[in-house]
Amino acid sequence: MLIALVSAITATGLAYRESRNAVLERRQDAVRTDFGNRVGQVAADLSVPPDEVSLQRFATSVAEGLGDTLVVAEYRSLSASSDASADRTRITRSLREAVRTRNRMSFQRVLRNDSPYLVVGTPVTFADGPPSGLDVYAVTSLRAEQEDTAAILAAVRDGLVPVVLLAVALALLAARTVLRPVRELGRATRRHAAGDLGSRVAVPKGRDELAEFARDFNRTAEALQTSVAELREQEERARRFVADVSHELRTPLAAMTMVATVLDEDAGRLPPDAARAARTVGTETARLARLVDDLMEMSRFDSGAARLSPSEVDVADTVRGTLALRGWSGRVRTRLPDGVRAVLDARRVDVAVANLVGNALRHGAEPVTVTVVAAGGLLTVEVADRGPGLAPDVLPHVFDRFYKADTARTRSEGSGLGTAIALENARLHGGTIEVANRADGGAVFTLRLPWRREAEVEA
Repeated sequence: MLIALVSAITATGLAYRESRNAVLERRQDAVRTDFGNRVGQVAADLSVPPDEVSLQRFATSVAEGLGDTLVVAEYRSLSASSDASADRTRITRSLREAVRTRNRMSFQRVLRNDSPYLVVGTPVTFADGPPSGLDVYAVTSLRAEQEDTAAILAAVRDGLVPVVLLAVALALLAARTVLRPVRELGRATRRHAAGDLGSRVAVPKGRDELAEFARDFNRTAEALQTSVAELREQEERARRFVADVSHELRTPLAAMTMVATVLDEDAGRLPPDAARAARTVGTETARLARLVDDLMEMSRFDSGAARLSPSEVDVADTVRGTLALRGWSGRVRTRLPDGVRAVLDARRVDVAVANLVGNALRHGAEPVTVTVVAAGGLLTVEVADRGPGLAPDVLPHVFDRFYKADTARTRSEGSGLGTAIALENARLHGGTIEVANRADGGAVFTLRLPWRREAEVEA
């Protein structure tokens, strides 16, 4: 549209300029020719030097053959005009100087009172004689030519409007043809980003770039959908495998735990080597049981089967119960305000806090501090230790499953799923867990949960 508009304006502007110049040049040539011929005819009967009467007669005689034209004749200090009342200021000083210095016909276009005039001046010369000193000027109106050029401009303007409208229509049609498939591709891309991998675009007719682009997009979308479907199927098979294995291990593990408990109780009556082996069996059986339980819990999170059982609880009592149940009350400092009640799944909060505190005790350094703060619609449980903290490259992976900060350490006391389970329990409440290093040393885990009370839930 822009190219068409600029082209139309440029073409019409050039056409107007050329037409205007042609009109003016034709008029100028006609006036100069007629004026020169008339001066030559009348000057043949003029005696030089002229007096005032003969100069007046000369100016009048020249004007008689030129129609509505003012003629002014000047000889030294004498001046005569074909119309004594006419305005002689239209003859400018620059034109007079050009006529006298160049000794040939000169012309100039002037504007007086918004009216254009053509002023032509010429010296009167005689064959084989010196300059006579007589200069003659003709002043003729260009109003008719001005009206003609104004009509040309109006015609150009009137002709430009339909050209511009046509250019706009063609541009919109072309833009719609080009942009409609592009917009459709954009919408399909946004649907893909939102998870609708089955979205496709209509392929335009032809074999231009847009059609090829649409075909490539559909082929890419098809390949992506197939790959994602395969990945999801593999993930589902892996999830079912873990859940099935964990479920199948629970029964033999229960029997093994009972046997290990009996052996552990009788270890004092066994020889030293047998006692040590019995205690090792008991420890490893308990660890394997925890691992199976954690795997079962993660499979429930992955399958979406995990559900909350919320009830209003006293947060301080819940945290104290978590520490007391695991024998950590004497090893952990607490800042637990009384009277803070919230609607939570107490079992899942217990699991999350226990995992964070256990992690701090195993991998950090005492004293470990647990702080509860309820403000601004958020319930915050902060677990901090005084250990060396976490390396910067470890922080992004703290909640990864089975992640080990120390690759040389092949085993850990826990299952390797503790922080991951804690994070999933927080998300199930609509919260999260953040980890950072303290400025004065140690790591700090912050559990943030929405602070809702029973009255607010009922409302």
